[in-house]
Amino acid sequence: MKNLPAVRGGLLALLAATLFGVSTPLVQRAGAGLGAFSTAALLYAGAAVVGALLRKPVEREAGVRRTDLPRLVLMAFFGAGIGPVALAWGLQHTSGTSASLMLALEALFTAVLARLLYREVMDRRVWTAMLLLLAGGVVLVSDRGLSGGVQGLGLLAVLGATAAWGVDNTLSRALAERDPGQVVLGKSLLGVAITAALAVAAGEPAPSWGAAVALLAIGASGYGLSLRLYLLAQRAFGAARTGSVFAFAPFIGALGAIALGDRSLSTGMAIGGALMLMGVLLHLAESHGHEHEHEELEHEHAHSHDDGHHTHTHDPMPVGPHSHPHRHEPMRHTHSHVPDAHHTHGHA
Repeated sequence: MKNLPAVRGGLLALLAATLFGVSTPLVQRAGAGLGAFSTAALLYAGAAVVGALLRKPVEREAGVRRTDLPRLVLMAFFGAGIGPVALAWGLQHTSGTSASLMLALEALFTAVLARLLYREVMDRRVWTAMLLLLAGGVVLVSDRGLSGGVQGLGLLAVLGATAAWGVDNTLSRALAERDPGQVVLGKSLLGVAITAALAVAAGEPAPSWGAAVALLAIGASGYGLSLRLYLLAQRAFGAARTGSVFAFAPFIGALGAIALGDRSLSTGMAIGGALMLMGVLLHLAESHGHEHEHEELEHEHAHSHDDGHHTHTHDPMPVGPHSHPHRHEPMRHTHSHVPDAHHTHGHA
């Protein structure tokens, strides 16, 4: 584990991917006949319940601040507004299998934005992985686009959802050190307000009780709990790598769609999926370590005193993770690391 610091973040991202991937074909079934805005509102209402239940006390996790509100609003607009609405519409106009595979491109958008905004380190291995993901997406779009205009439009809508979630993922990186329960709750409530208002304005029909309960449950696991795990993964090893590992979600979703009776799997889709899978596996094999310097830093987040970076003292010394404002003294050392909150240094 010490020489593979990405393992914890990778496992958290894989768990998040599993929950989200399974949700995609389920949303297609539960949301059949419903409006896209209504579907999105119910999904994030379920996510809000999870966020409310999983909040931590302030001594365990850093709370969301008033200054975080503008970022939360943008996260809700892209991630709880545009993303799920585009996905819900796309799922009604293309197959669950192809839509699930297309969601792998979310990793590409996330990685590129993380590089531009946070200067996260991306060596040749990571860029190769991203190119494989892109190549797989191109193959998938070409295959689906040739099979009919409606299918192609549905897939483009899913592509729009991946771009929106890529923006959302990048915005959420700055809140990864906050209590993930509070972040999920805030984003979800704002998302519900946006999409519910649009559903009423568009005159969408009210869902049946069965569909509403199903979408609430799917939202709780595939959006609420998944987002909480995603934020913890970002905290562990950055936005770009979390997005890359999260690209496993489409394969899980595609397998789920096939298990539910989708028979749209084609040779082109298999090739595209294989390219995407190769990209994810290549990223997971990354190893990065060198001598680096930590400048003086003061911040607040959940931490423990066994990681080699938190050397300040307490009286008495707390046991396990805890949160409070603390200061890091300048330090130079060598170890394997990933672009977390303590490793934002540049590279030549």
